Amino acid sequence: MITRDEHGIPYLRGRDVLELAAVQGEATAHDRGWQIEVDRRRAEGTLSALIGPAGLDWDVFARRARLDDTARRAFAALGDEDRAFVRAYVDGVRRGMREGGTGAGARSGGAAVEFGELDARFGERAPLDDWPEHAPLGILHVAHALFSSFPSLLFGEHVARTLGDDWVDLLTGADAAEPSSGSNGWAVHGSLTESGFPMLAGDPHRLFELPGVYQQVGLACDEFDVIGLAFPGVPGVAHFGHTGHAAWGVTNALAHSVDVFRERLRRVPDSPAAPDAGRVGAPAPYRDPADAAASGTPHYEALGPDGWRAASVEHSTIHVRGAAPVEVEAIETERGTVVTDLSPLADGEFEAWSVRMPARADRDLGFAALLPLLRARSAADVVTAFDRWVDPVNRVLAADRQGTVLSATVGRAPDRTRAERRLPLDGRLTRAVGDRRMPPATPVDTIAVDANERPTRSDADLGRAYAPPHRARRIRELLDEGRPGSVDDLTRIWGDALLGGLDDWFALLQAADGAAATPDAGAALDELRAWDGVMHADSAGAARFAAFREELVARVAALPELARLHDPHPFGAIYDPWMGARGRIAAALPGLLHAPVLAAHRDALVRDALSGAAARPAETWGDEHRLLPLHVFADIDGVADPGRDLDAPLGGEGESVRCTGSTPGVTRRSWRGSVARWAWDLGDRDRSRWSVPFGASGDPASPHFADQLADWVAADPPPVGPPPVGPPPVE
Repeated sequence: MITRDEHGIPYLRGRDVLELAAVQGEATAHDRGWQIEVDRRRAEGTLSALIGPAGLDWDVFARRARLDDTARRAFAALGDEDRAFVRAYVDGVRRGMREGGTGAGARSGGAAVEFGELDARFGERAPLDDWPEHAPLGILHVAHALFSSFPSLLFGEHVARTLGDDWVDLLTGADAAEPSSGSNGWAVHGSLTESGFPMLAGDPHRLFELPGVYQQVGLACDEFDVIGLAFPGVPGVAHFGHTGHAAWGVTNALAHSVDVFRERLRRVPDSPAAPDAGRVGAPAPYRDPADAAASGTPHYEALGPDGWRAASVEHSTIHVRGAAPVEVEAIETERGTVVTDLSPLADGEFEAWSVRMPARADRDLGFAALLPLLRARSAADVVTAFDRWVDPVNRVLAADRQGTVLSATVGRAPDRTRAERRLPLDGRLTRAVGDRRMPPATPVDTIAVDANERPTRSDADLGRAYAPPHRARRIRELLDEGRPGSVDDLTRIWGDALLGGLDDWFALLQAADGAAATPDAGAALDELRAWDGVMHADSAGAARFAAFREELVARVAALPELARLHDPHPFGAIYDPWMGARGRIAAALPGLLHAPVLAAHRDALVRDALSGAAARPAETWGDEHRLLPLHVFADIDGVADPGRDLDAPLGGEGESVRCTGSTPGVTRRSWRGSVARWAWDLGDRDRSRWSVPFGASGDPASPHFADQLADWVAADPPPVGPPPVGPPPVE
């Protein structure tokens, strides 16, 4: 049975867990049919067949990383109950697609409108098929495949090769240099609340995908009654949930969970020359499969600790809607899947980089955690369920009605030293290691805060670079100052827009006081001194600071010492967002200016940046710092982007508690930040709060497509409330 509240949020009921899973799949297909079909195709590497060339870079990565094959293997390795749970969900998705999501049976009826728009754009109907049974595992894999630290390790390799080893830690290794922080989470023990019961709260930070990456749901059957935030396309509730007895939320631990290896490859001597000898492994010009078969199929060997060994190679053709097909070589060595372009070396050898993802190595995507989470009746049950979690490594806060609050680190990570987490390992010399044992859960008797900062416990320090400590420190300050007694008091925390690292920026300006030699620079400095440091949308001071930061980024990026950082990288187009020099420089400021090689430039850079900022017209931060919803249609010419009118002005910035991240020096539009807000009251679940940036529906014509946007902008999530009353049962 499916009932909905005033926001269109589905509350789902089944007689047993399998019927409930089917109902969840059906409701998800109704609400997010377009979204889950796109994510399924991302896992399969078939997105280009639906949306055209805009999907090609992703499809190449998906096939190289063998995401779909990993999902198939993990599905085959599931226990009987977990496999039945996933199958029931997929059965519901198939039914929902036929009724009104997508699929061949819905094409003439209530199919998601995006499919019809693409048919009109390309002048043909795309073939649509039923979901395979393993599709939910692929979707969860897609959500995390590029969520680990390995793209940043590749950037570190780029820094080493262009600027030298001395620059690597300056641009990637400090806790103020990681540009994509994850989430906020906090717990308050019942001894500090009005009700005497614990409360948990937070907000995950990801890309502002449209439709949203999380889906609010209620799930009830004869075994449990749960509310939470689900991944569309995945059964159950993985990251944030409340069973009525126990509740949990996660943040990213920023662990080194994916090993990266530098590979040396060579062609097997009797294999033919590559169709594009300069970029073997990159998408090659199309060749008819019959021609390839007649001439022989290329194979590779990889150099490891025991010498040259044969590598697994899969050749496939990506069908690109509206363009020529593209062939891809997917190479896998004994260490992992090769996920980059191949660069030619001397003597006919090639260099590339492979990754060992725990999900592929262990044939496990963590699905065994999903049912135990739904059944959890205590904080200990939650932690035990998460013992089955795989990737990414997360920090978990869990609480229950008995008053227990626990903090735990969960997932799988290789047992590497910190030095080994710095750069890609040499595949010729490095042997595999086992997974590191996760530390035991610890009780919380006052408050706990997780915000991707470096952990104080050495046994939980599994990463190399963490988010700056600003958000964690600020949340603790707000909890100590305000002593929130209930979830109703948390709006001021979610909405706090104080500039992250404010003291560091003001210290830089103070040190440069004498450098503000021109009247314009002095005026800008005076304006910034008078500013309260809060990035309110209507703040002129915040806009002036943003202008100063942008001018500073531009000037640092133009220094001759950093010129080669702008060189092309050898990894492939999918990694471009991690390789942008300006974005990386912005993330490393202001600490980067204290590097010895830049110290001599610092005063002149600050002075010139102040002068440049002063020359700009008066404005407020929200004039240009506006929401940038990321819909697939934004990259496809000839179709209308459904997010084009959702560009609300926003307060906050990337490292404020109210995370609305942009890329200083590139754009003020906010493309990353809080993709949900949640607060679980263990005394009265109905008083809990939740919101998402847009709405419950993925249909642009639905009244629930973006009806939660105003509450999200206000950082004021509405109460969950009691579940809606459904129709009487049929006799």
